[in-house]
Amino acid sequence: MGNASSVKEFVLMGLSENQGVQKVCFVTFLSFYTIIVAGNLLIIITVMSSERLNSPMYFFLCYLSFVDICYSSVTAPKMIADFLVENKTISFVGCIAQLFGVHFFGCTEIFILTVMAYDRYTAICRPLHYTTLMTRRACGLMVIGSWVGGFVHSTVQTLLTTWLPFCGPNKIDHYFCDVHPLLQLACADTYTVGIIVVANSGMITLSCFFILVVSYFVILTSLRSHTSEGRHKALSTCGSHVTVVILFFGPCTFTYIRPSSGLSEDKIVAVFYTVITPMLNPLIYTLRNKEVKSAMRKLWSRKV
Repeated sequence: MGNASSVKEFVLMGLSENQGVQKVCFVTFLSFYTIIVAGNLLIIITVMSSERLNSPMYFFLCYLSFVDICYSSVTAPKMIADFLVENKTISFVGCIAQLFGVHFFGCTEIFILTVMAYDRYTAICRPLHYTTLMTRRACGLMVIGSWVGGFVHSTVQTLLTTWLPFCGPNKIDHYFCDVHPLLQLACADTYTVGIIVVANSGMITLSCFFILVVSYFVILTSLRSHTSEGRHKALSTCGSHVTVVILFFGPCTFTYIRPSSGLSEDKIVAVFYTVITPMLNPLIYTLRNKEVKSAMRKLWSRKV
């Protein structure tokens, strides 16, 4: 079925229509985006330049930071620019590209977070087999699998939306193009497509979340046999990951595993997983990790 859309562009309603609020939001989100790019780049540079941070955990952290930069860059620059203009339009092709990017990088991040949980499980519960299980090749394949999984998911979501006809209203009550707001604008019955979209997103989110919960349940159970110092060290490395998982999976689950409802709160919730979480990730992983902080100090002293 080909696309029969007569709509050539969409109008993004944004977070607020109040001019004063938009000016405040411009300064706020520009600061947030600067922190996202700078913080995650610092993580990447630190991991790549430090000989001590060569374990699989930091290998995955490096890719997580890269995905965070890409993920927020799909939506944040457009949102920030729109705070300064009255006509917040985006072309049909640009809208579909943004939809693809959001789901591609978002789903890839979910898979990488899941892989990081498996890494912690292997390190704590199977320490004698860790080096044989988490080889460089195995880690590379896991990252490639995360990218491929994100691509497949995003392709399904994008094709389902692109095939719908858009011939009437073109105002999207959001600050970026996403599946649910676009389904509400399609001039066709979207019930079946909506079910497939929710099933696709829900299957990935819930299955990955289930793996995460099981991994940490096994980890916590096995920690009872460790010494007090060993438990503290293990919980310290796991704590950062659990915090990130909660911040990312909570809003994503609220948005994508339920049918389209048209709630205006959706775009507020979306701010958390597209802006807030990518901004907090570097802080969470550095403030709770002595090795990263030490490597950053050495990198800084070397540069100075």
